Amino acid sequence: MSERAVGVGPHARPWPRDERLDPELLAHGDARNVEDRYRYWRREAIVADLDRTRHALHIAIENVEDDRNIGSIVRTANAFAVGAFHIVGRRRWNRRGAMVTDRYQHELHHASMADLAAWARAEHRELIAIDNPPGAEPLEHAALPERAVLVFGQEGPGLSPEALAVCTRTLAITQYGSTRSLNVAAAAAIAMHMWMLQHARPGSSRPERPGPLPPLP
Repeated sequence: MSERAVGVGPHARPWPRDERLDPELLAHGDARNVEDRYRYWRREAIVADLDRTRHALHIAIENVEDDRNIGSIVRTANAFAVGAFHIVGRRRWNRRGAMVTDRYQHELHHASMADLAAWARAEHRELIAIDNPPGAEPLEHAALPERAVLVFGQEGPGLSPEALAVCTRTLAITQYGSTRSLNVAAAAAIAMHMWMLQHARPGSSRPERPGPLPPLP
């Protein structure tokens, strides 16, 4: 079986006149993990275009272990055009699962949960924990505020007591099988999509408009 081609090759000359386009990509091809409408665009141009339609939702992730799920959560945040993601704890985090999508997102760092809580108060945002300790409310029945920050923990320990203490609510995804918990990246995807169902306008993050380039021969 032949391998599936990824991206596009060098663009035929003459090149289109568009300041959003990267001459290096036009010359050598574009195999990045981006939608076709962004082929050959400069990274800065993609970020600027996404900024026009990002959602109000933010997410925060505790970084206390070398957890590859952090990257997967960030990748999902990019897919849903989340406004920004926050890393709480260690500044360095495992980016492998992000598949370079973090380059198109806004990243903020906080040394502690107390620092995140202070930031959220100043920005009039509500911190909402996504975890399954005793007493957690069902996520599927919760009304999520538009200016929410969904807070996620690590794969093993979940959210720390400090994180749960600064959040106004703790929401859990109802499960029906035998496992004790969902993978944190899967839980984050479900929680972000739940916010989208409540607040995202159809097509709001993917406006209908022609791409910058004609089809390649």
